Amino acid sequence: MHSISKTYLAVLLIFLPGTAIAAPSAPEIASQPTRSSGDDAQLLQQGRELYTTGQFAQAIKIWQQAAQNYKAKGDKLNLAIASSNLSLAYQQLGQWQQAEQAIAVSFDVLQGSREQGSNSKFKIQNSKFPDSRLPTPDSRGLPVLAQALNTQASLQLGMGQAETAVSTWQQAATAYERAGDRSGNIQSLLNQSQALQALGLYRRALETLTSADRSLSATPDSPLKAAGLRQMGNLLRSIGDLPQSQQILQRSLELARKLNSQSDIAASLFSLGNTARSQRDNPTALAYYQQAATTAIAPITKLQARLNQFSLLVDTQDSTAQSLIPEIQSLLATIPPSSKTIYAQIDFAQSLMIQGSTEQGAGSREKRAEGAEGEKTTLNRQPSSQSVAPAFTVNRQPSTTNYQLPITQIAQLLASAVDRSRNLGDRRAEAYAIGSLGSLYEQNRQWQDAQELTQQALILSQAANAPDITYRWQWQLARLLRMQGDTPGAIATYREAVKTLKSLRNDLVAVNPEIQFNFRDEVEPVYRELVALLLSGQKSGETPQQNLAQARETIEALQLAELDNFFREACIEAQPVAIDRVVDRDNPTAAVIYPIILPDRLEVILKIPQQPLRHYTIHQPQTQVEQTVERLQRSLTEPDRTKDVRDLSQQIYNWLIQPVANELQQSGVKTLVFVPDGVLRNIPMSALFDGKQYLVEKYAIAVSPGLQLTNPQPISLANLKALTAGLSVPPANSPFPPLPAVRLEFNLIQQAGVAIAELLDRAFTSKSLETKIDSNSFNVVHLATHGQFSSQAENTFILAADGPINVRKFDDLLRSRNRRRPNAIELLVLSACETATGDRRAALGLAGIAVRAGARSTLASLWQIDDEATAIFIGEFYKQLTKTKLTRAEALRQAQLNLMKNYPNYRRPGYWAAYVLVGNWL
Repeated sequence: MHSISKTYLAVLLIFLPGTAIAAPSAPEIASQPTRSSGDDAQLLQQGRELYTTGQFAQAIKIWQQAAQNYKAKGDKLNLAIASSNLSLAYQQLGQWQQAEQAIAVSFDVLQGSREQGSNSKFKIQNSKFPDSRLPTPDSRGLPVLAQALNTQASLQLGMGQAETAVSTWQQAATAYERAGDRSGNIQSLLNQSQALQALGLYRRALETLTSADRSLSATPDSPLKAAGLRQMGNLLRSIGDLPQSQQILQRSLELARKLNSQSDIAASLFSLGNTARSQRDNPTALAYYQQAATTAIAPITKLQARLNQFSLLVDTQDSTAQSLIPEIQSLLATIPPSSKTIYAQIDFAQSLMIQGSTEQGAGSREKRAEGAEGEKTTLNRQPSSQSVAPAFTVNRQPSTTNYQLPITQIAQLLASAVDRSRNLGDRRAEAYAIGSLGSLYEQNRQWQDAQELTQQALILSQAANAPDITYRWQWQLARLLRMQGDTPGAIATYREAVKTLKSLRNDLVAVNPEIQFNFRDEVEPVYRELVALLLSGQKSGETPQQNLAQARETIEALQLAELDNFFREACIEAQPVAIDRVVDRDNPTAAVIYPIILPDRLEVILKIPQQPLRHYTIHQPQTQVEQTVERLQRSLTEPDRTKDVRDLSQQIYNWLIQPVANELQQSGVKTLVFVPDGVLRNIPMSALFDGKQYLVEKYAIAVSPGLQLTNPQPISLANLKALTAGLSVPPANSPFPPLPAVRLEFNLIQQAGVAIAELLDRAFTSKSLETKIDSNSFNVVHLATHGQFSSQAENTFILAADGPINVRKFDDLLRSRNRRRPNAIELLVLSACETATGDRRAALGLAGIAVRAGARSTLASLWQIDDEATAIFIGEFYKQLTKTKLTRAEALRQAQLNLMKNYPNYRRPGYWAAYVLVGNWL
């Protein structure tokens, strides 16, 4: 029962119950290293059999008898074993004080049994016994010490002390290694990895698990091997490698079935369900959860499977969710209190809250808070003498019919979680339970009560140094202040929440294995709600400059968080230069436009050189904006839809450009740089239409993924050298069509005066690309091959002869080159890529590649176009870039105008508008 408070909390702390619960792992039972009487040895074995079948109370009675017998005989090593096993059984029952006492007996006995005193080379690093020493690695006591350390670490993790548990398991691994116990060493590495995951240190956990996996691969099939594969699969899911996670978890399941280990079968099914859920394969996930629940022996595994099944049914608004409620209630009532059960209660309560709000027709927290004023239940709280938070009592009133359980019962469920967390001494759990209760009061429109509870939860989470929980209650408090009309207080609190999220950066990805699944619901709204307040209540032209600047910075912080989430780690830091500085000092003919999509309107902030920021509001709801953009996106890729393209793009032009068209013209601006938001990233701004002309006919256009650029300089034309790689013939069995004009494309690049090194067709593999990039100083990397941009990193790739190169692999390849060579890649060209169909955030993949590649500019296609048109376009782009010394943005414009004006077959926007320039436009 190693997974715990913080691992379990990691599943819940940011998200509502759409998240999946981490699967439990089985603790190790100490074995018998020394001779003892047959009766006593039989007692130890009998206890082990009871323990493995989940009969923990009976196992305790047997081991207590064995411990008494060993103590009477002075058999210290076997007494230490029995005591260690007792501690594990107490942990399973949530009897933490008894568990601590039992493991303390084990350490006391081991300390007293040392045979070589100060000559020992191994210390117990235990808070109760900091100076005690045990026998050397060759003595009989070392295996017992290793087992005791393993048990101690399990206890520490179960009580939410993950950092201490990591250290203790490191010592256990060392002890096992010195004792020559390979299996014990592997188990300790697996446990270490789990504790590291509980701390959110997923990359470090993967390194530890990889080390264990190397050892496991050389061992015979065993439950330990099945558990190792399962942990590897879970960890791969946590860092976003879903296909690999599924593959390894399937191997774990097959091995568990081969061994006929019911507990491992249930755990593997449960993990496969979580991975299927992350892949958005809901039917498969539900089937796995059902199988896990019916197979599970341990009640906690059954409970977790049912909770995930319930929350997924709630998320998909499936009415069969109601049928699971009685079983979940029964399991919660019978499983002994522990960190797991506390978070299970909270998870269940939050699923019920979501279910109730969904049946009201208001799924979001915002809508729940602002729900109908009809008949409701009032929740009453009776204050007590407790200093942190009051005891909660709920007086029954006429209940609402929107909840499958009366709202009073949901409140009691959370109140019970508060009490249990206090009894356990788990402050993080207490903070989460109190804050969740505040959320219920918020949902019930009892603003003042909700505010008091939220403030108490915030104090607790800050005292526990838990920013991953703190931001949540700051956000909740900001909403409550706003609902009560305290706009300045709400803005200040939103700012604190955003500040906390910024401080998390890498941890924001790491604290929750399922963050990719819920980012839009539980992180993004914090930023957008702040922006909405900063830009509200003012007429256009009257918004303070400070508010405009902060609104832009907030959206940029959101975009950076999106990229961190995309890659499952913080994006690399660079030495950026603010776009405003580039516009004001280096390129005074460029203006920057920042459209921001809010639920009820579209806000646009404009930066013209040497002028203050200004903004204007377009009163179009988010749904209308998204529908219009998506219709334009589809129309651009279909033949004979030019009229639709013009109508739709003119509508977007009227939103973004028309209000400031005269100002732009009068200011002498020649380049428009867009920092697009949301679905606006999926369309080329060059295709916007004013009724007579497309925007590209008047301005050069570029896109920036944020407010800052990495070392923005004009491209150096001296010694321009390109690595060109492409596939004219895709790999066998590939769904992609041939690209016969790739050879022509490379020839035209060379004719433009660019020296090239070529990898074509079979010569273009991931390995050859890596070798070429590492061994030569290229300032341009040009890839003429199929590829896809997606909001999911695992679905973003470029195609090589040996298969897809995943965005992470491509990122590692280019970053490796950047570390070896100081000269940056000036230009990355992806000439035959496309955005994933039906993915509103597909362009996030393009932004991810552009930012992480280290290239100052990226030129890429948003959809596939005619192969010959691509070659003509690319040839003209390089010609304009090298021979006329234009900026990159103007070279792109001229290449687009060339197709539009000089090639009748390619004058539709579907051809020339496919390309966007991301990053440095100079």
